[in-house]
Amino acid sequence: MLTDPALRSWIDIAPGHPFPLQNLPFGVFEREATAGAPGTGPRLGVAIGSYVLDLYAVQQQGFFDGVGLLAGLPPKVLRRRSLNRFIGLGRPVWRAVRQRLSELLRHDNPELRDHEDAVRACLLRQTDVQLLQPIKPRNYTDFYSSIEHATNVGSMFRDPANALLPNWRHLPVAYHGRASSIVVSGTPICRPQGQRKAPDAEAPTFGPSQQLDFELEVGFVVGKGTTLGSPVPIAEAEDHIFGVLLFNDWSARDLQSWEYAPLGPFLGKNFGSSVSPWVVTMDALEPFRVPGPAQLPTPLPYLQVPGPHHFDLQLEVALLPAGATEEVVISQTNFRHLYWSMAQQLAHHASNGCNLEVGDLYASGTISGPTPDSLGSMLELAWRGTRPLPLPDGSERSFLLDGDTVIMRGYGELSNGVRIGFGEVRGMVLAGL
Repeated sequence: MLTDPALRSWIDIAPGHPFPLQNLPFGVFEREATAGAPGTGPRLGVAIGSYVLDLYAVQQQGFFDGVGLLAGLPPKVLRRRSLNRFIGLGRPVWRAVRQRLSELLRHDNPELRDHEDAVRACLLRQTDVQLLQPIKPRNYTDFYSSIEHATNVGSMFRDPANALLPNWRHLPVAYHGRASSIVVSGTPICRPQGQRKAPDAEAPTFGPSQQLDFELEVGFVVGKGTTLGSPVPIAEAEDHIFGVLLFNDWSARDLQSWEYAPLGPFLGKNFGSSVSPWVVTMDALEPFRVPGPAQLPTPLPYLQVPGPHHFDLQLEVALLPAGATEEVVISQTNFRHLYWSMAQQLAHHASNGCNLEVGDLYASGTISGPTPDSLGSMLELAWRGTRPLPLPDGSERSFLLDGDTVIMRGYGELSNGVRIGFGEVRGMVLAGL
């Protein structure tokens, strides 16, 4: 079993590192030429400790030769700017790659370990490469699946006694977002401008958002497409998921609150969303399955699925204030709090026959927990600006300032403390136009 807590690698991996041998998440990287090393074009890679294992180099060194499905793996699939083509080869291939890499990296296997030239060709430090956006989604859907978040927002903007709209407990609410403005971790986010209207103003004004916010989310990547007109039975929904990543869905609350009626988010959301560079496979997440929250009323039959389909994943948000040198954790929560599971989200999305495409990205919506320190947005942490969040340096935040950097991290923990993590997704806020 690839997630056996006892597995060890011959690569030195610090305790608590997000990328132990049990993880092996997929990503894309490239390296510029230097005086000491040649450059590479885009390559598919797997994270192992603080290194990237170059899958194209692994193949060129012959380590896939004669290994079942991997013997015929097209080399060009491993030299692309996204995982999309690789994902499209199907689950048997993904599993075969992880199985072979797990064998090569185990502490007692000399095949790669004892060949210095091969190690030098295949294993690169993450600090020596540029991590690229792992997928190129043509379609992106953002759900609204945390009951704590939906209740908080409904209480702020509507009647606290009727915070949830009548449909919320019956279906996974969502909207279709903008795929072209999704960027990889580390890409700065420019403060958007647009129309905003103060509650006491007679007319709107146009200018930079004054209520820029983050949203802590987890996204999943479609690994198996469908044809138009073909629903996905919920029992098969997870067969269509390749893996999971961290997602920050930046939000301009003042633009959004003015524009969203009657059709929903537009300029307040489509200016940028950030993803982590590593996609953790569903297979790696198997040890963290847990039951979800009780769903009342019982969902309609097409959304009912037996067994645990939620995941026990610790999540946190840290803020590095503008000009500061030390970050401060401002929220800690768990993916298991999500009301609607990934399986339910996908099954509902396809229930009308909407076709899924490989590489599509679905985000969970803001993930908030039941306690004040487990809220997944500044909107909630500062309660719409009425309770500014104090910081250790004596300053406070109601919303994000220019120069602030938001960092999100997440992991599941095995029985012996080994963590299967996502790395991080970070972004700095830059002044707008």
